[in-house]
Amino acid sequence: MSDWQKKLPDMQPGQVWLVGAGPGDPGLLTLHAAKALGEADVIVYDALVNADCLSLAQSDAVLEYAGKRGGKPSPVQRDISLRLVELAQQNLRVLRLKGGDPFVFGRGGEEALTLVEHGVPFRIVPGVTAGIGALAYAGIPATHRDTNHNVTFLTGHDASGLVPDAIDWESVARGSPVIVMYMAMKHIAMITRRLMSAGRSPDEPMAFVCNGTTDSQQVLVTTLGAAEEDLKTSGLNPPAIVVVGEVVRLRQALDWAGAAAGRKLVADPLGHRKARDAG
Repeated sequence: MSDWQKKLPDMQPGQVWLVGAGPGDPGLLTLHAAKALGEADVIVYDALVNADCLSLAQSDAVLEYAGKRGGKPSPVQRDISLRLVELAQQNLRVLRLKGGDPFVFGRGGEEALTLVEHGVPFRIVPGVTAGIGALAYAGIPATHRDTNHNVTFLTGHDASGLVPDAIDWESVARGSPVIVMYMAMKHIAMITRRLMSAGRSPDEPMAFVCNGTTDSQQVLVTTLGAAEEDLKTSGLNPPAIVVVGEVVRLRQALDWAGAAAGRKLVADPLGHRKARDAG
C-alpha cells in the first residue's frame, strides 16, 4: 500500500458516510467510496446502486435496501434518515450508498441535516453524477465550446411526482442551450411541449440515455418534436438521463463505446470545420 493510500480516512464506529456510488459502472467509484465499502458494518443503499458495487462490501456487512422508484412502494424519506441515526447510535460504521452524487437530486442534504439534528458525525463523499457520467458514456459532452457555454441541470418531477412548477421553464428554454434532465421520462410529453412553447425548435436534437455507464446502456437520439412518439415505440424504460441541445450531435463523433463495437464515427458532426475553411 502506498503512502497516499495510508492517508485515506477510516470509517469510525458511530459515524455515517453519505457516499455517491456514481451512475453504475463500478470503475467510477471514488477511492473513498471503495474503501468505505470494505469497512462498513452496514450499508443502506439505493435502487440505482449497481450490484457490482455492493460486491466490494466486506463479507459480514449487513446490506439494507432503501430504494425509491417512481410509481412503486418506497420507504418514506424521513424513515430512511432516522434509520441512519438509529444505526449510528448502535456504534456501527454506517455507509449510506446513493446512486450518482448524494447532493445532486439525491436527497443527501436532507439525510445529512437529520444527522446534524441528532448529533451524529458524518462525512460526505461525492460521486460522479449521472447527468455527466451517463452522457459521457454515450459520447455526449455536457459542454463544448462550439455549442454552449452554460448548461442547466434539472429534475423532471418534484416531491409530489409531478412536473415541477417551481422551474421557470420559459427562462430555462430561452437561456440554456443545453438542458440535462433527471427523472424526466414519465413527463416527457409535457416537458417537451413546455420547451417548444417557450421557443425551442421541434428539430432540436435530443437524447435519452437509459441505464447509463452499465452493460445494459441504451441510447435513443431523436428531436424535441419527435421525442414523445419515438420514446413510445422505443421500449426504453427509466432510469434515464435526458439531454436537449446541439451537443447531442457530437455523439456521431464521440461515441467511443460504439466505435469500440465497430461503429464508424463522423469527424465533424457540427460542420464547423467546413464553415471555418469556407470563411
